[in-house]
Amino acid sequence: MSDRGKKILVATTNPGKVAEIRAMVGPPIRGVQWVSLSDFPGLAQIKEDGVTFAENARKKAIGYAKATGLWTIADDSGLVIDALGGKPGLESARFSKAKDKNRKVVDCKNIAKVLELLKCVPKEKRMARFVCCLCLARPEGVLIETEGTLEGFITEEEIGENGFGYDPIFFVPTLNKTVAQLTTEGKNAISHRGNALRKLKPLLAELLEGV
Repeated sequence: MSDRGKKILVATTNPGKVAEIRAMVGPPIRGVQWVSLSDFPGLAQIKEDGVTFAENARKKAIGYAKATGLWTIADDSGLVIDALGGKPGLESARFSKAKDKNRKVVDCKNIAKVLELLKCVPKEKRMARFVCCLCLARPEGVLIETEGTLEGFITEEEIGENGFGYDPIFFVPTLNKTVAQLTTEGKNAISHRGNALRKLKPLLAELLEGV
């Protein structure tokens, strides 16, 4: 790994995602430092125009790795609701089409749209899952790809104050709570991103051992 490669870029400006990934991967391995896209304010945004979560994660990881020269972890994740034919899916972050610099405002509008669309759908048909595809790449190409999911269903109203995105309306039956009612540690233990990261972590450690 080169001097520039001693940093690993987390390809997002979403502080919630950055915090989750850093927490799950744990302390720096062999002095590796974690940076985010916020550390590269002039960087051109990679367009997410893939047709699957995995394709988008791969495109972002390779694109930002080439742009920065750093090993890059990118993810594409979203909420898949059976009763809505898989929506919001790839459009999860932009489902309401709201444009606001305040992420919480956009999250609230996305949630409102989902609840409105499910207004007449009974509880037993509100099954959903969070999906996360992760890709670690270097400028030359992909190093690791993993996927994680979390099964649950959509509530009829927001419950809980923690987390971000659709967490307040995603109920986990095994815990009898929404994701927004969990602590950060509790969420990381069961989340789709956490599950994907748990698969990635030993593979990353193995890669770094060979560098």
